[in-house]
Amino acid sequence: MPNILHYAPTIWSYGFAALIFAAFAVRLSLSWQGGRRAHVVFGAAVASALWAGCVVAALIFSISEFWSLARIFDAARIGAWLAFLLLLLGEWPELPANKSKLNARFLRVAGTVVLLVAAVILPEDLPWHDITKERVTTGVFLILLGVSVLGLALTEQLYRRTPENRQWAIKPLLIGLAGMYAFDLIMYADAVLFKHLDPGMWAARGVAHAFVVFFVAVATARNTSWTIDLHVSRDLVFQSTAVVVAGSGLLIVAGAGYWVRLIGGGWGETLQIAFVFAALLCIAVLVLSGSLRSRLRVFINKNLFSFRYDYRKEWLQFTHLLGTSEGVEDLHEKVVHALANLVESNGGAVWLERGGAFCQVARINLPEISERESPLSSLSSFLRRTGLVIRIDEVHTTPGLYAGLILPPWLAAQAEAWLVIPLPNGSEMIGFVVLTRPRAPIDINWEVLDLLKTASRQAASYLAQYRANAALLEAEKFDAFNRMSAFVVHDLKNLVAQLALVLKNAERHRDNPEFQADMQATIKHVVERMNRLMLQLAAGATSGVKTRPVDVRELIDRVVIAKREYLAAIDVESAQNLRALAHDEQIERVIGHILQNAIEATSDKNGKISVRARALEQHAVIEIVDCGVGMTEEFVRERLFRPFQTTKPQGMGIGMNESFQYISGIGGRIEVESVKNSGTCFRVFLPLADDATLPG
Repeated sequence: MPNILHYAPTIWSYGFAALIFAAFAVRLSLSWQGGRRAHVVFGAAVASALWAGCVVAALIFSISEFWSLARIFDAARIGAWLAFLLLLLGEWPELPANKSKLNARFLRVAGTVVLLVAAVILPEDLPWHDITKERVTTGVFLILLGVSVLGLALTEQLYRRTPENRQWAIKPLLIGLAGMYAFDLIMYADAVLFKHLDPGMWAARGVAHAFVVFFVAVATARNTSWTIDLHVSRDLVFQSTAVVVAGSGLLIVAGAGYWVRLIGGGWGETLQIAFVFAALLCIAVLVLSGSLRSRLRVFINKNLFSFRYDYRKEWLQFTHLLGTSEGVEDLHEKVVHALANLVESNGGAVWLERGGAFCQVARINLPEISERESPLSSLSSFLRRTGLVIRIDEVHTTPGLYAGLILPPWLAAQAEAWLVIPLPNGSEMIGFVVLTRPRAPIDINWEVLDLLKTASRQAASYLAQYRANAALLEAEKFDAFNRMSAFVVHDLKNLVAQLALVLKNAERHRDNPEFQADMQATIKHVVERMNRLMLQLAAGATSGVKTRPVDVRELIDRVVIAKREYLAAIDVESAQNLRALAHDEQIERVIGHILQNAIEATSDKNGKISVRARALEQHAVIEIVDCGVGMTEEFVRERLFRPFQTTKPQGMGIGMNESFQYISGIGGRIEVESVKNSGTCFRVFLPLADDATLPG
C-alpha cells in the first residue's frame, strides 16, 4: 500500500502532466482538420494524458489495474511520438534514394521491435506499488534505454534531413522531443547502473514530459500542413519560457546549495542557507529586471516564431493606448510610449510644429531640450523627403546610407538617442519622435522598420485629428462670439431706433408733461435692455437658466405698450391667467421682434395689428396678425429663419433666426402663414405651465 504523503510530489508532477496533456488534446480537437499526422499527434496527447492520469489514480486509490493501464498508455504514447517522427522522416529525405529507403526501413523495423518488446515486458517486470525501490532485471531498463536512444536518433535524423528553409518550422518539435528522450535516457541509464530507478527523477518525469507540450504546440502552429489550425499566443510562450527559466534557476540553486553543504564540513549547513538566500535574491532581481524580460522576449520572437511581432496584438495595444489618452498633453506622451513599446525602448520625446518650427512637446526618460528645429534644416528636410527611420549609430558609422543628412548638435549630443521616426500625415510631416536605446539589443530589420513606419502614420493621424479638433473648437468659439455679437447689434439697432424716435419727437413735445413721462419710461426701458445685454454677454446665454412660468397677458401688455409709439392700432385679446414656460426677458424680446416686424410691414395710416393668446392642448399660443406687405411662400419656406436673410432694406436677418433658435430650444415652435401684399400671421407655440388656467 503506497503512502500518499510520501508520493505527494509524484502525484503533483503527474497530475500537472495529465492536465497539460488533456488541455492540449482538447485544443487540438477544436482545431481539427484531419490528416495522418494530426491523428498521430492527437493520439500521443491523449495517451500521455491517460498515462499521467493512471499513475495519479494508482498512487491515490492503491488499485493495481491503474498501474497496468499506466504502463500500457506509456508504451502507446512513446510509440505515437516515434511514429510521428517516422512519418516526418518520410517527407524530405536528402540522402541518395536507395540509402534513404534502407535507413527509413531499418528505423521503422527497429522502432516496431522495441515497442513490441517493451509492451510485453513492462507489465510483468515493473510492480506498481514501489517501482523506485524494488529491483528489476537489467534487461528491462536496457530496452527502455534503447527506446530513448532510438528517439534521439530519429530526432537527429529528422533535423539533419529537413531542408534548411524548413528547419525553423520543425525546430521547436525537435527541441521538445529531444529533451523528453534525453530525460528518459539519463533516468534509465542511472537505473541500469544502480539496478533501480531514482525516486526523484521518476517523480519529476511527469512534469518534465509535460514541458514537451509547449514545444509541440509551437511547431504545430508553424506547420499548417499537419492540418491542425493551431494558434500559439506569444504571451503564453513568453510566460511559459519565463517559468521554465525560473524553475531551472531554482533547480540549479538547490543543487549548488546541496554541493556547498557537502563540502562545507561543519560550516556546511550555514553556508548552504546563506548561499541559497543570496541566490534567491539574485533570481528575484533577474525576474524583476525589465532588461532581462526584453532580452527573453527578443530571443523568443527571434527563434520560435517566423515573424517577430504578433501584429494583431501589437495593433490592438497601440490603438488602445492612443485611444485612451486624456487630453492633448497626455496624447503626446502616449505616442512616445506606444512607439517605444514596439522596440523595447524605455523612453523618448516627440517634436511637433509650433510657430513655424519643431519643438519638444513631451518626453519620457529624456532631458528637456529647448532648441527648435527649423522645417528647412537638414534633419527635417531628410525626414520629409525620404520618410525613413533614422538609426543614429548608422549615421556616425556609415553616413553613406543617409546622404545629405547632418544631425543637429542637440541630437548628436544625446548619448541615449537611438532612433528618429518621422510622423507623416499625408504629404505633410507634422513632427518626429526620438526614441532612446532599447533594454535589450534589437536587430533593426525590414519588419521592425515597416512596423515603425505604419505605427508612426497612425500616431500622426491621431495627432492631426487632435489638432483639427482644437482648430474646430476654436472656430466654434469664434462663431458663437460672432453670432452673439450679431444678436447684440440687432438689439442695439432696435434700442437706437427707440431713442431716435424719442429724439425726433422731442423737438415738438419737449414741454409736454405726458411726452416727458413717456420719454423717461422709454429711456428707462432702453437702459434696462442694455444692462440685460451686458449681463448676457458676461454670462454667455440664457440656456443655463431654467425656464419658469411667465404670465402671457402681462408679457403681451408690456410689449404692446413699448410698441404703441410706432403704431397705436394694436388690438390685444388674451386669456386670463395663461402661463407659459419661458424666460421673461428672452420671450419678451422674441414677441417684441415679431411685433416690430409686423409694424414695419404695415402702413401707418390703414394698418391694423392684432395680438391674440390662447391655450391649445399643451401649448400657450401667441398669434400676431398684420395686414402688411407679406412674404412669398418660397421666402417663408427657405429663407425666413436663416441668418442674414431679410426682406427689409435696412434689416440684418438676425432676429428671426435668434427667435427660432430660442423657441425651439425651450420646446416650442413658430408657424408662419403669409400672402404677398395681404399680410402675415405668426403663431408662437410655448410650453404650457402646469398651473396654467384654461379659459372657461
